Amino acid sequence: MPGAGIPLRRLALRSLRTVGIDIHAVLDPIRLCLSVPQAVAMLIARRPAAVFTTGGYVAVPILVGASLLRIPVVMWDGNVVPGRSVRSTARMARCLAVSFPATCSALARRRPCFVTGTPIRNPGAVDRTAARARLGVGPDERLLLIFGGSQAVRRFNLAVSEALPRLVEKVRVLHVTGDAGFEAANAARTALPAELRDRYRPERFLSDEMDTALAAADLVVGRAGSSTLAEVAAFGLPMVVVPYPHAAGHQRRNAEEMVRAGAARLVEDEAFDADALLAAAAILEDPALCAAMAAAARSLARPGAAAAVAELVMAAAERRRFPEPGAIDAISRGVAS
Repeated sequence: MPGAGIPLRRLALRSLRTVGIDIHAVLDPIRLCLSVPQAVAMLIARRPAAVFTTGGYVAVPILVGASLLRIPVVMWDGNVVPGRSVRSTARMARCLAVSFPATCSALARRRPCFVTGTPIRNPGAVDRTAARARLGVGPDERLLLIFGGSQAVRRFNLAVSEALPRLVEKVRVLHVTGDAGFEAANAARTALPAELRDRYRPERFLSDEMDTALAAADLVVGRAGSSTLAEVAAFGLPMVVVPYPHAAGHQRRNAEEMVRAGAARLVEDEAFDADALLAAAAILEDPALCAAMAAAARSLARPGAAAAVAELVMAAAERRRFPEPGAIDAISRGVAS
């Protein structure tokens, strides 16, 4: 226990000042002050060679402790615009790994910064032909995959419900509804003409089959979380992206990167309705446009992101020089020898 008459809170505040953390830049300063000594004790007991973090407020005590104990930190952030806690603690990292080049200018502060992309599942693990057969998609049919990620799928569910009779006349639809929307979606399926019902497949979640869905899809309608965009790019899919509006602007900036590259079209959340969904599906009626958007998506893909991040963590743990940015870029793009 910290002793010698030094109050725990004063000791923690001194530690925060030592590593350059502004106590007013993070939430719940009292709890943070209490947790720093606990984090230091845990790190001393476990003696890690390095710390890897994705930032966030919960990571701050460990990062402060690691800085005090000279344990190297590799910090990864997946958004174009990093959050406040990440910005305030980036100086404690030995190097930074990010998903978007623009993030380096916001975080670097004289730290090495590498564009690794977002670690995702292996896009080559599922064969497209096998995936489409598994989902009952014929060779000449087009599959629209609609999912809202972990946040706010209600907007998507309403748009699908209103557009469904017209939508399934054009394309097959695989729709991830979440728990709350599944029963209504299943009822909407039952209400379709018998010959069209198998063209609509609602699912609560696809956690174990999302790779199958992505491999089989021809177009994705979804949110703009870092992992979603990384997987869509890795599978080379055109996308209509609807940023979640209540994420401090992170998702919109993420989406703009895809749009700028030509891989996606952006629809604002408040504008996404049945008509917007039907307009999105119309992309599939233009093969040249689909091919151009798919090629743009593939140009952004970094299927080796996990390996690139691991290379940085191992370099930090072994106290050796980090690889050149070009080498990390090649690993992340899956082209390293």
